[in-house]
Amino acid sequence: MEWQEISGNWVLIPPQPIGIIHFLGGAFVATAPQLTYRFLLEQLGKKGYIIVATPFLNTLDHKAIAVSVLNRFESIMERLQKSAKVETGYLPIYGLGHSMGCKLHLLIGSLFKVERGGNILISFNNYPLKQAIPFFEQTITPLLGGVKSTWEIDHSLDLEFTPSPEETEMIVKENYGVRRNLLVKFENDNIDQTLSLNPLLKSRFGEMISLLHLSGNHLTPLGQDLEWEVGEVFNPLDAVGQWVKQALSRDLCRLNQEVLRWLNPAISS
Repeated sequence: MEWQEISGNWVLIPPQPIGIIHFLGGAFVATAPQLTYRFLLEQLGKKGYIIVATPFLNTLDHKAIAVSVLNRFESIMERLQKSAKVETGYLPIYGLGHSMGCKLHLLIGSLFKVERGGNILISFNNYPLKQAIPFFEQTITPLLGGVKSTWEIDHSLDLEFTPSPEETEMIVKENYGVRRNLLVKFENDNIDQTLSLNPLLKSRFGEMISLLHLSGNHLTPLGQDLEWEVGEVFNPLDAVGQWVKQALSRDLCRLNQEVLRWLNPAISS
């Protein structure tokens, strides 16, 4: 099972698929989701889910981004169906988003009539532009080696995302149509707004909304499982390597397990 680029999406197709996951990543790491979210997505693929990870470049117009990623997703669904290689018509579709990807799935579910078995919204973020930039500089920039050229803007300019955070809340409150949702909040995530989203969705769908608190931080979904091969003789260095592997992988693996449990409780994680 290898990644394929189809219709502007990165796709994993397991041998006997049981469902489809449309993944949208965070604002500044969404251009190559098959790399930045590789472990999480590939583990879901191994459990039988077709993964459609749609990359996007962040702009101020989030509604336009939502339209673009939805069009590309629907294009690949049509293409897979016509190819006769994969029978997708009967498979349930789930949205999976991280950070800004959550906002995009919420907009898609509010502005368009889409059929979804549910949405999984991890570390929802709906901050205004002037707050989002400092968060970007503090959290994501170190991972990119200080590269932030597309976001070096004059903070004095009166710019804002479209729709604004307030407009987004109103759109979701009045129009969001995906009934079943899993909201995931990490303990050490100071830029997460899941707790404000939870009552908004519960007011529409009540017990169909599940809130899950997990250990980890805003970057946990971006983690990668570390490979550490033990030699013929287990030595102290191997012990350290195994400890580091477990410490870094624990939160990511727990996230993967809980997502799979929510998708299909019958699947053993």
